[in-house]
Amino acid sequence: MENIAEGTIDTRAAIKSKLREHFDGRIVRKDLTKKIKEGANVPVYVLEFLLGRYCSSDDDEIIESGIQQVKRILADNFVRPDESQKILSQLRKSGSHTVIDMITVQLDIQKNRYFAQFSNLGLQKVPIEDEYPEKYDRLLCGGIWCMVQLDYEYVEEDKKNGYPIQIRNLQPIQMPHIDIDDLKKGRKAFTKEEWMDILLRSIGMEPDSLTPREKWLLILRMVPLVENNYNLCELGPRSTGKSHLYKEISPNSILVSGGQTTVANLFYNMGRKTVGLVGLWDCVAFDEVAGIHFKDKDGIQIMKDYMASGSFARGKEEKAASASMVFVGNINQSVDVLLKTSSLFDPFPPEMGTDTAFLDRIHCYLPGWEIPKFRPEHFTDDYGFITDYLAEFVRDLRKEQYGDALDRWYRLGKNLNQRDTIAVRRTVDGLLKLIYPDGEFNKEDLEEILQVALEMRRRVKEQLKKLGGMEFYDVNFSYIDNDSFEEHYVSVPEQGGGKLIPEGLCNPGQVYTVSRGKSGMIGVFRLESQMLPGNGKFERTGIGTDRDARESSNTAFNFLKANGNRISGSISTTTKDYIVNYQDLQCIGMTGKLALPSLIALCSIALGRPTLGSLAVLGEISISGTMIKVDELANTLQCCLDSGAKKVLIPSVSMIDFATVPADLMGAFQLIPYSSAEDAVFKALGVE
Repeated sequence: MENIAEGTIDTRAAIKSKLREHFDGRIVRKDLTKKIKEGANVPVYVLEFLLGRYCSSDDDEIIESGIQQVKRILADNFVRPDESQKILSQLRKSGSHTVIDMITVQLDIQKNRYFAQFSNLGLQKVPIEDEYPEKYDRLLCGGIWCMVQLDYEYVEEDKKNGYPIQIRNLQPIQMPHIDIDDLKKGRKAFTKEEWMDILLRSIGMEPDSLTPREKWLLILRMVPLVENNYNLCELGPRSTGKSHLYKEISPNSILVSGGQTTVANLFYNMGRKTVGLVGLWDCVAFDEVAGIHFKDKDGIQIMKDYMASGSFARGKEEKAASASMVFVGNINQSVDVLLKTSSLFDPFPPEMGTDTAFLDRIHCYLPGWEIPKFRPEHFTDDYGFITDYLAEFVRDLRKEQYGDALDRWYRLGKNLNQRDTIAVRRTVDGLLKLIYPDGEFNKEDLEEILQVALEMRRRVKEQLKKLGGMEFYDVNFSYIDNDSFEEHYVSVPEQGGGKLIPEGLCNPGQVYTVSRGKSGMIGVFRLESQMLPGNGKFERTGIGTDRDARESSNTAFNFLKANGNRISGSISTTTKDYIVNYQDLQCIGMTGKLALPSLIALCSIALGRPTLGSLAVLGEISISGTMIKVDELANTLQCCLDSGAKKVLIPSVSMIDFATVPADLMGAFQLIPYSSAEDAVFKALGVE
């Protein structure tokens, strides 16, 4: 344990040394930010810039002195909106004063000169020299926080044309510009693991408390900030920090809380002819998706159009924007229950959560339930990038494209349609830009990212299959190596694992079937039967009070009593008692269509013969033994495949529906047709 701890300390020291060498002045100790932030209502990026300037040292005395200096600067110079008149009065009285405020510059074409606007101070049209907007172009692009030295001189003769407040000196507090080539050069000094740790510490997380899988998931949250028009969904438990990044860390994203919004606010205001949030921010995140509600009837449709194309029509014009869309919310029950009873999109409002066209536009479903609930040890006290520097180089990387790099080594499998392909490429592009901004990565690096991207999109597709049926049956995502032509399949953890229908032979009396339950979903049922000495009684357990299910089981037993001798002379329904236990393996609600599987289960225990291995029994019989075909054959077979079945017993009357089933799905099983109830029993038990 001591060696592990020493190794961690050494790694941290090495990373810190290289950060000092390549990014000095752009890094900060994150615990200092938290310490001062708690007592000062200042934007994080302003605070971290000052800390990076005055506390960039390992010397405790220098750090403490720097903290006091930062506090003094904030106390003396930071402008609170409610104190603006007090500051102006001090400026007028003393003739000069230094303020910290958000400054925006505009060019007045009529007067042919630049004027500054002070956000908190409330000043408009303050003359500013050309050198400042020319040197710091972000002043012209939405504004930046600056430390500004102001002079106040009122001259009676100049009152018509002059302005008493003048800017003597302006110094940006935010990063005035980013040299992306400098970032790429600095990245070369770090390994992949070191760089991922730096990114995580930059957003306040301590990577040493996280597993490799958790690190990837947290970095995935950053993809909407680095990728244009990227649609991400994250649902999970509370206290996992789902909205923290978009609210507190990035100055280029906005978190829409409360849910209710309008087309005018989000997309375009027809009255004012101004673009909404998607045109003003790099990322628009919706907190608590369950509460999302548009006042406008066409709101969801416009959002769908925008998520698909990055554009939307308002009036006679079509507008384009590049903002990514993020949907975060809470899952209030276990994922296992959601998977069995509804879908992982269940927390969305009904108009979204059941609209497959809307959900199909989501590029990435991040499994929030895999991220730990944050505790104090998850927050770092080590060095990371100043928030503003991180936000700006991430924003600059939005201009670059790395997604086509996968074509060099891989191609995507045939089950990915056009939307799937776009989603995977965008996720690959975003992760490559975040982790390898210098563009230097090898085949193994790309494969690791490709697997993550395929999983995140497949999670969307798996849920679409639950909601939309065979339209989305092709969920078996894969990628093919261009050199070896080997095909690799990528699964999602919550869908994988133990199959419901096991391989090999089951015990006599045990039968698996796939049928539609009360919930409307298709699921797997297991029937287990027992035979005891008695006088011909029939009992069933696990069936509850469902009348149809009880009638279905009675149909099976009555058919056996009437036709048992035709199946085998050793079957007795007068000297033996039978018990069938019905188990609903996917919690979809017991249904009535289980007569044929019940008959096979009874015959199996009576004869002491197990059914064929990995067998799913489909179809149904009436009281007279008439064959009833399988409803929604394609969807039912897909459920059989997902549940682990390799053989399927199917009524011959369903052969007419084979044309509705995709060829590769048909080819996934050994299909065993039967023409009567007795034929079904013989074939299920392997009796010649």
